[in-house]
Amino acid sequence: MNTSSNLTIGAVAKRVGVAIDTIRYYEREGLLPEPQRRASGYRSYGEGAVAQLHFIRRAKQLGFTLEEIRELLALSADRRRGVKAVKQRAQQRLAAIEQRIVELQRVRDGLAQLVESCPGHGAPEQCPILRALTDEVPA
Repeated sequence: MNTSSNLTIGAVAKRVGVAIDTIRYYEREGLLPEPQRRASGYRSYGEGAVAQLHFIRRAKQLGFTLEEIRELLALSADRRRGVKAVKQRAQQRLAAIEQRIVELQRVRDGLAQLVESCPGHGAPEQCPILRALTDEVPA
């Protein structure tokens, strides 16, 4: 019987909403500690692993990379400088996201102009969308 401190990898995966392979991958990458093993050799997880997986999922949803998540996990245990450093990492991620939004808006505007200028009929060589995709961009 699985208790909350003796969960199988399948039970953890189901509770957190990730694939079993994802849990194994996070273990290999050092994001999750190596679990204890049962006599049968099967992995055995506690509530700490569930909490850590929730942390990883939320951080990924906020756009953090796995390397950044690894740093955040380490910083969360750093009583001296952890919170300040976590805030700095979050500010860096926010700045990167804002830059990406600017880039995506530029791409959207360019694509909108191409769509607007394309009549939707005629010879392919006259299509402004196809011309924009095939013309060389000056270096």
